[in-house]
Amino acid sequence: MDFSLSDTQQMLRDTAARLIRERYGFEARAKILASADGFSRELWATYAELGLLGVEIPEEHGGIGGTFQDLAIVLEAFGRGMVVEPFIPTVVLGAGLLRAAGSDAQKSELLPRVAEGKLFLAFAHGEPRSRYSLTHVTTKATGGAEGYTLHGSKAVVLGGDCADSLIVSARTAGKPDERDGLSLFLVERGAPGLKLRGYPTVDGTRAAELSLEGVRVPRSALLGPEGGAFPFIQQAVDRGIAALCSEAVGNMQALNEVTLDYLKTRTQFGVPIGSFQVLQHHMVDMYIAQEQARSMAILAADRADSTDAPARTQAISAAKVQIGRSGRFVGQMAIQLHGGIGTTLEYSAGHYFKRLTTIDRTFGDADFHLTRFATA
Repeated sequence: MDFSLSDTQQMLRDTAARLIRERYGFEARAKILASADGFSRELWATYAELGLLGVEIPEEHGGIGGTFQDLAIVLEAFGRGMVVEPFIPTVVLGAGLLRAAGSDAQKSELLPRVAEGKLFLAFAHGEPRSRYSLTHVTTKATGGAEGYTLHGSKAVVLGGDCADSLIVSARTAGKPDERDGLSLFLVERGAPGLKLRGYPTVDGTRAAELSLEGVRVPRSALLGPEGGAFPFIQQAVDRGIAALCSEAVGNMQALNEVTLDYLKTRTQFGVPIGSFQVLQHHMVDMYIAQEQARSMAILAADRADSTDAPARTQAISAAKVQIGRSGRFVGQMAIQLHGGIGTTLEYSAGHYFKRLTTIDRTFGDADFHLTRFATA
């Protein structure tokens, strides 16, 4: 494989890296987290101006028309800054589903607004009892030609508290745990019967719980074929996992750099503790774990848009296993090498570890994906 970057990819990497370096320092991030929204709408507008929100959106809809590999470069840079804006919920999951399943009218109406930074999206699929199963959906949609009525609930909807529109999965046929009978619907934030409770997660990003009590949507709100949404749902989640893998690599790299800097400056017995050979060995092991994760993240990005679903999900699961293992190792060793300061809120190391831990649990942890890989 050729791992060299194209001119466009080099530009994206430089643009995203410069933005994070200049505008997303640890103290700036803390102020963003303390704001009312929990993220920066000003920075979101900047992402739009720089074209970062439209990397994968076709040119005819206001985007760059790039690939997932292009997007992965941006996500790695965002991982270094622990970006809390709803980039994955809106750009990867929401816009990705619109591109894959949306009608021409839906794409023409919504994708340009995403690229311009004027529309936040969220994918509401997981339910309180579904755990990591993609087929366990009890939310129901009844109706037909005139429209649909939705009843049910959704749990841990990433970016759901700020979403202007939600892509909600519901059953129009079949029983829970069946692949057939799943459909997707666009639901506006202020729809009657929709109740939304937002909250911060352990890593500072935002999520929401949704309750749908007789939410009525028109026939035009149906996204993709009625009863045939599972392939789109599966690929959306695979793409979300691949995005998290790229973000985690940037996170690990930044955490390793912070730890190495600490070892060079912290002194004990009159010398920097980085001069102790055993700590040098630990840093080497952390770097190896980071590069193992990078290799698998590249594989995940390469397979994210594959139409061969079994091969794609197996590759994505393999990457998620390595990301989970590497993230845990790098995070635990970083805290160990920092000592007490690594667990304080005022220092970045613990926040990186929180994000890595959350990434491991999102869309299935390492144990879940090891099983999925073995049974694929």
